[in-house]
Amino acid sequence: MSQQGYVAAPPYSQSQPGIGGFSARFGPPSSSLHYGHYGDPSSSYSAPQPGVSKSTVPFGSSAPVEPPPPSTHQISQTNIQNGPSTPGQQPHRFQGPPPPSNTGPSYPPYSQQTQPAYLNAASTSSTTQLANQLSSMQLNTYVSCSGPGTALSSCTSSGHPASFQGPQLLPPAQQQNTLPPGPQVPPPAVNSLCAHPSLPPMARQDGIPGSVPPNPNLQQPPGPGYPPQQANYGPQMAGSQLSYPGAFPGGPAQLSGPLQKKLDPDSIPSPIQVIENDKASRGGQIYATNTRGQVPPLVTTDCIIQDQGHASPRFIRCTTYCFPSSSEMAKQARIPLAAVIQPFAVVPPNETPLYVVNHGDTGPIRCNRCKAYMCPFMQFIEGGRRYQCGFCSCVNDVPPFFFQHLDHVGQRVDHYERPELSLGSYEFIATLDYCRNSKPPKPPAYIFMIDVSYNNIKSGLVRLICNELKTLLDKLPREDQEESSAIRVGFVTYNKVLHFFNVKSSLAQPQMMVVSDVGEVFVPLLDGFLVNFQESRSVVTNLLDQIPEMFADTNESETIFAPVIQAGIEALKAAECAGKLFIFHSSLPTAEAPGKLRNRDDKKLLNTDKEKTLFQPQVNAYEALAKDCVANGCCVNLFLFPNQYVDIASMGLVTMYTGGTLYKYNNFQLDADSSQFLSDLRRDVEKKTGFDAIMRVRTSTGFRATDFFGAIYMNNTTDVEMAAVDCDKAVTVEFKHDDKLSEDSGALIQCAVLYTSVSGQRRLRIHNIGLNCSSQLADVYKTCETDALINFFAKSAFKAILSQPLKTVRDILVSQTAHMLACYKKNCASPSAVSQLILPDAMKVLPVYMNCLLKSCVLMGRPEIPTDERAHQRQLVMSMGVADTQLFFYPQLLPIHSLDLKSDVVPAAIRCSEERLSEGGAFLLANGLSLFLWLGVSTPPELIQGLFNVPSFAHISTEATSLPDLDNPFSKKLKSILEHLQSQKPYTMKLVIVKQREQPEMLFRQLLVEDKSSYGGASYVDFLCCIHKEICQLLS
Repeated sequence: MSQQGYVAAPPYSQSQPGIGGFSARFGPPSSSLHYGHYGDPSSSYSAPQPGVSKSTVPFGSSAPVEPPPPSTHQISQTNIQNGPSTPGQQPHRFQGPPPPSNTGPSYPPYSQQTQPAYLNAASTSSTTQLANQLSSMQLNTYVSCSGPGTALSSCTSSGHPASFQGPQLLPPAQQQNTLPPGPQVPPPAVNSLCAHPSLPPMARQDGIPGSVPPNPNLQQPPGPGYPPQQANYGPQMAGSQLSYPGAFPGGPAQLSGPLQKKLDPDSIPSPIQVIENDKASRGGQIYATNTRGQVPPLVTTDCIIQDQGHASPRFIRCTTYCFPSSSEMAKQARIPLAAVIQPFAVVPPNETPLYVVNHGDTGPIRCNRCKAYMCPFMQFIEGGRRYQCGFCSCVNDVPPFFFQHLDHVGQRVDHYERPELSLGSYEFIATLDYCRNSKPPKPPAYIFMIDVSYNNIKSGLVRLICNELKTLLDKLPREDQEESSAIRVGFVTYNKVLHFFNVKSSLAQPQMMVVSDVGEVFVPLLDGFLVNFQESRSVVTNLLDQIPEMFADTNESETIFAPVIQAGIEALKAAECAGKLFIFHSSLPTAEAPGKLRNRDDKKLLNTDKEKTLFQPQVNAYEALAKDCVANGCCVNLFLFPNQYVDIASMGLVTMYTGGTLYKYNNFQLDADSSQFLSDLRRDVEKKTGFDAIMRVRTSTGFRATDFFGAIYMNNTTDVEMAAVDCDKAVTVEFKHDDKLSEDSGALIQCAVLYTSVSGQRRLRIHNIGLNCSSQLADVYKTCETDALINFFAKSAFKAILSQPLKTVRDILVSQTAHMLACYKKNCASPSAVSQLILPDAMKVLPVYMNCLLKSCVLMGRPEIPTDERAHQRQLVMSMGVADTQLFFYPQLLPIHSLDLKSDVVPAAIRCSEERLSEGGAFLLANGLSLFLWLGVSTPPELIQGLFNVPSFAHISTEATSLPDLDNPFSKKLKSILEHLQSQKPYTMKLVIVKQREQPEMLFRQLLVEDKSSYGGASYVDFLCCIHKEICQLLS
């Protein structure tokens, strides 16, 4: 059936710097090729880190305001023309650069002046140009699409004048869907901090000749210069029409002068609204995985997942749940076909844990031809004596011990008693054939390796680590049924040389052995280095007491690094077990030794073709070391405490290839940072992990896995090797067609992970999922999952920057986005004007998320951003699952001044834009790595008293990294929200308190991802314009 699409009318043709007309700042046209703010060499850095939000607000709003007056959508003028529009405004993606327009001044930097920041006079030409371009727009065009879609009408791509159209009459049923329009223009800003970030630059620069007529029904915000918070829209239906008020003379809320149309942010798709709609329709319910190709609830929706034959979305999420049946279709749509697999994802207590199947000495049953494991996709035939493989169609004999009769529908009588026949995910106990050298593995070991150079001793870090380990070692992971952990522990300290410790339980005192030949590292002792903590408790405690004293007077500041990892590998080899190294390190390893590094940080490389070298290791030693680690099941976790550049691109390489985690605490200070560090350390030591793992992804005929992204090592094209894989690590797998897919049998995927458990048992963890196939592009678009798409695009882009210039990578992302959306418009939507941007319902927030990715500091080099920070974020994202990339790229912004103390409900999130803030409010912003508490200058004193126990805004200290423990409901409620946010994320977020109009606000603003970045990244509105121009270009 044909459903109505969203319709709105953004001013896509306005000349905005970098999109269409290029401002002076962006240099010659050649450097500004393709899309807007991303094309420019000096371009931009965005939020130190982004992710996503959760909320229950009307479309794009933050707290209700009275609805706008009824007159707002009764616009009756139809045919207004402003004369011909200026041709040649779009960047011509395939025909070379657009003409430069050096008329508009660039955005000024963040400043504290009392003038509105963007009220610079623009030259007349751009003003006229703007006025002319306003003519080439359509308003309120009703569009119908096959499958729900969002339509935003906009500039025609030809240079001919187009007439404005008034609202067209819709069929009565559809008319009810029409939303009342929202407030259009904010009150003029009073100071620069309140300057409206998402006004198109040209508008702002013009000095706004006329002011906004007051709207009696809109409440004024509490402080000067903050725009109205929102209008009450009522529920947003998929495919309702968004009309845009005040667009021409006679409409309400218009500006006199050429600034007549600003795209109302409330009329473009809101991530918050999408998240809230999904929560409302699917939250708290049981989601049963009993149907092939069904689309799961969003990753932001809490529900109870019941495995009924396909793997839970906690383990596998796909970019689309319906694959195109041919490679031609796939090439046409350009939608990546990928799965994000998180094989050890945490299963909440209210869901069934994975069953373990033990077939004894025969081991798991597998297809003779393709080696797929027994699963619900196998079809039993000939009375149950044989089965046909769902992946390769080979017919296999059923082993006698596994035989069972079939019932009247051809299903085995014991179907529901066997996890491997009825469930999507389960485990097999592996036989000796699956073990190294056909010997049963030993339980893994954890080796703690502490840098005892001058800085770490002086900062108190070494003492902190030693004190923590005394209690933490009691919490080593163990199997549920075991009383104590089977993991053995060992200890090494180092500076320029290595110190090994013998902590055998029979010793009265620990013994230290020094290895000074760091070129050829060996382990000086076998017996007594790796011990059971419970047995050697007194010796280990004794050692941990002595280490800080032993090195108290050190003045050694040089360190080694690669030999430390080599020592860990040698120790695990000698003990014949897999394990993890926990390395606590603080500086660039400059001592003479393998892996020695120099400071090569060079800001001059930014925005050149050599910028990619900053993300590559500077010496080959680390790649060889990583390979050695993986071959020996040695995972490296690195806790870094740098005061300056430490070359994470080189030092973090081993961590990344071995499935480890890199934690970084810049300028570590004991009082401010120890709680964050200890929380990370505890979580890491205790988390569920599989060791010495190898993963293989099998598919049914017609397509295969071609590319793998993650904290992994690939020795060949099929085996994904991980020295360890924990509950937070995800591998993103891309698939390509090698034949046609059948709509009847669908596309089947089986992921098998062979690993050693914490108790030393070799196991296979199997996840199966079935997807649909279709020869209709609309089916493919209808079942897309934007969050999984962004995970894929982020990882593929972050991998590509190792070998391609960043600008090329950004251009590819924009081109791909435009192609996907152009293909939908051309093939799936009902015919509509070229000037309409139509977004598929499942992808309507793809542009905002894609813009967040493009603005991330990894893809946007700026001198202000430390190279290590970019390398670190790149590494973290490479192993993230869908939930983590979602929050990282679109952070969660919560208004906490409106907490309901009577209920347990977390307040609804709001959109990440400065417009949504209010001077009288307090807001929490989290993206999985950073956590900010932003306080407006007019925050009520009672709220400040309740949270900080001080009388006023001026008394709040921004030095604090945690809130005081106060006995009042408000403080307790906020603490519980902070704990809830933290509980779901792999990294501990350090709280930063930010006061409005103070310098640290800069970092906070970088995470308001819908706004223009102060480092040059486009606003959501601007990026939507840019994508729309790209689409028009492709379709014309």
